[in-house]
Amino acid sequence: MKKFEGILICSDLDGTLLNSNKEISRENLDAIEYFKANGGLFTFITGRMPSYVSDIYNKVNPNAPFGCVNGGGIYDHKKGEYLYTNPIDKSVLELVEYIDKSLPEMGIQVSAYENVYFCKNNEAMVEFRKETGLPNLEKNYREISEPMAKILFADLNTDNIDKLSLMLQNHSRANEFDFIRSDKTLYEILPKGIDKGAVLPILAELINIDINKTIAIGDYNNDLGMIKTAKIGVAVENAIDELKSVADYVTVSNDNHAIAQVIYDLESGKFKI
Repeated sequence: MKKFEGILICSDLDGTLLNSNKEISRENLDAIEYFKANGGLFTFITGRMPSYVSDIYNKVNPNAPFGCVNGGGIYDHKKGEYLYTNPIDKSVLELVEYIDKSLPEMGIQVSAYENVYFCKNNEAMVEFRKETGLPNLEKNYREISEPMAKILFADLNTDNIDKLSLMLQNHSRANEFDFIRSDKTLYEILPKGIDKGAVLPILAELINIDINKTIAIGDYNNDLGMIKTAKIGVAVENAIDELKSVADYVTVSNDNHAIAQVIYDLESGKFKI
């Protein structure tokens, strides 16, 4: 039996696997290859859609399907298909219209399972496209007929994101959906009960891994669920305080090859699983 056999590591991307330059260090790539060569399963659970993780996927070459849209889907890149989806109810458009009228400067994006639509652009959405490389596929949110995975709002003014959060949480239909702040300038509406933590047991079952043999690594609010759900939850040093407070341990920052550090700490027995 190989030393890492039966162990699944799930990493967040931005702020965790990716450094501040949005790159994956050679140290992380080498450690991941070492982990996989010795029986481990490595993948990621991200807020991104499969359509804009191809470059990362090809560099990392995960040996398990990956979680996407903050837990709203599981995608098998090798087969080019979803293994699991949980679309958001179309009634979410009532909340989108409410925000559109109340905060007209707010950027609005709808992530369907095959396409990402920019329904209302602003500076934050322009920055988002630069970072992700997504095409500026414009469409009115009322005209999207395909199943939707999530709604994303963006504004460079973080005070507006704070206002948005309060408005959504106080909406009469708030209990029908979940909300998550995925970055200082980004806020999302997700299907009820869906987050990275909820999708982790589904992924583990699909690939026949014991949930007690899982490690999750992250840095931000949308990683809280998987940090709590995994047997070992790891916060990177640059993580928000709330994540650090629930993690089993805190490792080095994303700029100091955090994934490699976790793998070598596992090997050395710094933590056991």
